[in-house]
Amino acid sequence: MASKNGIIDNARINTAKTDSAMEVSNNADYDISKLRKGKNEWVKLNVGGTTFMTTRTTVGRDPQSFLYRLIQEEPDLNTDKDGTGAYLIDRDPLYFGPVLNYLRHGKLVINKDLAEEGVLEEAEFYNITNLIKLVKERIKERDAKQSQTYMKNVYRVLQCSEEELTQMVSTMSDGWKFEQLVNIGSQYNYGSEDHAEFLCVVSKECPSLVNGSDTEPSDRAKVLQLKGSRM
Repeated sequence: MASKNGIIDNARINTAKTDSAMEVSNNADYDISKLRKGKNEWVKLNVGGTTFMTTRTTVGRDPQSFLYRLIQEEPDLNTDKDGTGAYLIDRDPLYFGPVLNYLRHGKLVINKDLAEEGVLEEAEFYNITNLIKLVKERIKERDAKQSQTYMKNVYRVLQCSEEELTQMVSTMSDGWKFEQLVNIGSQYNYGSEDHAEFLCVVSKECPSLVNGSDTEPSDRAKVLQLKGSRM
């Protein structure tokens, strides 16, 4: 009886050892799988000759995008890889930077030397819907600012004789208006009405573009400016 129990106990011990060994083996396989998965998480992209390192999580944020389809184990896109295993993409690497950074942190960051239209072209190529929307909004805001104008008052001080003043009053137009008239007398006989000289201050509202470039003055405005240069 004792011998029989001993055989049973030994069998239980051997079974326990076998189960333990299988558990260790399974854990080892699981750890290796994790390591392999972690290794495969990194992706190389060769965009126009420039290599970018990123993760599958990053490039797969938009399931409808070209990049998501590209990194699948069985992609439905015809693509080649270079000698290092990087996916070959025939696009401009400078404009790929904003696209990849958007996928990384969800923000649109464009360097000053890059055009929004170029980023939009790449966003449309990679079919990243939210990025396309953001870039279009950025372009719309930029165009609105560039076309927006502010009115500013431009002042001119003109020196003229009494005869010239009369002519100027009769021909003044194009938005110019008198602000102040100062009698400065005469260089021959101070206070003489026959040779009186005047300083005439005129003003006009002119549009000033946000980007700093003003509209061209009209021909009549240029004539007034030439008259003012006599001072």
